[in-house]
Amino acid sequence: MTETLNAELPSQRSTAFDPPAELGLLREREPISRMKFPDGHVGWLVTSYELAREVHADRRFSSRAELQHSPRKVKGEPIRQRPPAKPGMFIGMDAPDHTRYRKLLTGQFTVRRMNQLMPRIEQIVAEHLAAMRASGEPADLVADFALPVPSMVICELLGVPYDERESFQQDTAKLLSLDSSFDDIMAAFERLEEFVLQLARRKHVEPGDDMLSGLVATGELTDEEVANMGLLLLVAGHETTANMLGIGTLLLLQHPDQLAALRADPSLVDNAVEELMRYLSIIQFGTVRTALEDVEIGGVVVREGETVSISVAAANRDPARFERPDEFDIRRSAVGHLGFGHGVHQCLGQQLARIEMRVGFTALFREFPDLRLAVPAEDVKMRTDMAIYGVHELPVEFS
Repeated sequence: MTETLNAELPSQRSTAFDPPAELGLLREREPISRMKFPDGHVGWLVTSYELAREVHADRRFSSRAELQHSPRKVKGEPIRQRPPAKPGMFIGMDAPDHTRYRKLLTGQFTVRRMNQLMPRIEQIVAEHLAAMRASGEPADLVADFALPVPSMVICELLGVPYDERESFQQDTAKLLSLDSSFDDIMAAFERLEEFVLQLARRKHVEPGDDMLSGLVATGELTDEEVANMGLLLLVAGHETTANMLGIGTLLLLQHPDQLAALRADPSLVDNAVEELMRYLSIIQFGTVRTALEDVEIGGVVVREGETVSISVAAANRDPARFERPDEFDIRRSAVGHLGFGHGVHQCLGQQLARIEMRVGFTALFREFPDLRLAVPAEDVKMRTDMAIYGVHELPVEFS
């Protein structure tokens, strides 16, 4: 019989770039193992690539918010059954509701449309790199480049005024901070919800060529639904890519052989982006699913009502799927990694994120051939206190 962990999901990373060592040990010994969640629920932890894909793809495992137990411990959170997802919060739903909402957005995120955005993304990247050079050294790559680029892109895509970014970025940080209390998180969520709701209402009167206006124009959604769909996209659309640009740059600077290969052959950038997603796995707590019925998987039976926590970081380092998984190699084919999820809930904006990273890394290392850290690597403040991993600041020099 599998043993029960006595704490939440291990989150203490072995190094700045490696997942907790305990996850690798569990993957070798018990790829699906018992885990005690912070609210006392005894469920399961999946650490292998094969089982992670299987759970993500099996419709007998639910994403419904009211069925989930979170592996993240939140100070002051009452032990209670979670409420159902609010209208439009499709990541916390199953079919048919999830299908309906996602279908309305799928056309907005086609590869073709994302490619059409590339000239504008290239312009935004070029402008921020020029401003960083003009401001002089040292520069903070996060504040000057990694955060504002995806923030501006998602704001333009959604129709969110970029000059109002400070408030939603602060509230997003509250949501993601592991130091935030339950009350802090709920207050930040309510402010974000009201912010996007007011935007959605304005789109009735002043529609534009943007995603929120497009959702309003369908006539199929209430303003609350539009607001909650927009909120999900706004938060995910800037935080994840921003942190990948920041920590990805740090990783490449710490692996000069890999950076030299990328500079010598910029066509490697596609491979590099996939390998960065696989190797870094910045979503600290992975995903959760709850069994709708008894399901046999990996030699154990997950009972109806039991929640499974999926460690994407462990799955992406599984030697059964990736040769030499703990080695960072931009020449490897990392296709199939789980950095964008898998199954019907796979990240809608993954093509946009890929383009932003390809354009961002290519331009950054082309424009700044002598880019280097301005502080010792050990002094870079990592986001160990956030649900999305990365760097808080990245001081760099470039002349």
